[in-house]
Amino acid sequence: MSTKIVVYEKPTCTKCRQANKLLKECGVDYEKINYYEKPLSANKLKELVKKMGISARDLLRTSEQVYRDLKLAKAELSDKEIIDLMVKHPDLIQRPIVEKGSKAVLGRPTENINELIN
Repeated sequence: MSTKIVVYEKPTCTKCRQANKLLKECGVDYEKINYYEKPLSANKLKELVKKMGISARDLLRTSEQVYRDLKLAKAELSDKEIIDLMVKHPDLIQRPIVEKGSKAVLGRPTENINELIN
């Protein structure tokens, strides 16, 4: 039995829709989680960051107004502090995040998801 793919998304996001299209075209069984309706916990975000092999800062959406309002570009914050901010402000989370078992990738660009399919 293979591990199911889980896509953490915002349904109105173009990259999230592209990820869904790719997975459907490949005939992959997957689950979608809208993290605006079902918020990600700090522990889950920490786990996803670890599975992706990145820092929490690498997962920040720098184009969002809340990023500028909180002056995060110049703020020196720990991964825990950044994750706590992402929990409080989900717009700060890059998307989609695609998880399969012990691995996860940022589906930006969409081709990154192929790592989990093949």
